[in-house]
Amino acid sequence: MSGVWVFKNGVIRLVENPGADETNIVKAKRKVLVYTPSNEVITSYSHLQQHLYALGWERYYGEPNLLQFHKASTVHLISLPTDFSRFKTMHMYDIVVKNRNMFQVRDM
Repeated sequence: MSGVWVFKNGVIRLVENPGADETNIVKAKRKVLVYTPSNEVITSYSHLQQHLYALGWERYYGEPNLLQFHKASTVHLISLPTDFSRFKTMHMYDIVVKNRNMFQVRDM
């Protein structure tokens, strides 16, 4: 048995061929990280790093396989994959939570 489990109106059901019925397809929107003071979409790590530095974050070079930032006044650490193409929504939300009112995650 294969397919996709769909939850709709309080009922869960298995849809065996989700591509056959257009109403069963859930279209995923791409999420982007936005620097809210200037309403800029973050498009690269250098762009993100510039804003994090301005907010008091410093680059941490302890792990060569990750891009990490820490803030001296807190215990927070932001860990990101070194390749920006692997920058996912969970990384965006980590930045948003640790920088309240400075970043947002929006649908593109």
